[in-house]
Amino acid sequence: MVCSGNICRSPIGEKVLQAAFADAGLGSRVEVSSAGTGNWHVGQGANDTAVAVLTAAGYPTEHTARQIAAGELEELDLVLAADRGHVEELRRLLGDPDGHDQNKVVLLRSFDPDAADDEIPDPYYGPRAGFEDVLAMTRSAAPHIVAAVRERLDG
Repeated sequence: MVCSGNICRSPIGEKVLQAAFADAGLGSRVEVSSAGTGNWHVGQGANDTAVAVLTAAGYPTEHTARQIAAGELEELDLVLAADRGHVEELRRLLGDPDGHDQNKVVLLRSFDPDAADDEIPDPYYGPRAGFEDVLAMTRSAAPHIVAAVRERLDG
């Protein structure tokens, strides 16, 4: 799961998806992590409001922000981006700016058939409600992501 600084959207995505895969019995077969496209917050914990929202929803909150590296991207099977800017940056890092490998870097919300928009807005400068929206959007997409990954694993 990738966002800009790895302190808001991607840590929320990481914790929700880890729980979703564990609940689906895939926790031992799927590794979920998160990172940012930028280095602004490397080494920091998740944003305080993200931590509060995760805690209130019963998710773990241990997190250390990091930046994604091109070499790491090559080793990953699926990279879920929060918004289109992240997709572009990740594809550039992969050497695939035109998105020829459409199955590798995708928008997280593209898995949610009920999503009105395919991006997760950045809640960083807004109120707690924005973080709660990120959690709700991620939770809504999670079962569809689990189903897609299960299909890849079994296919």
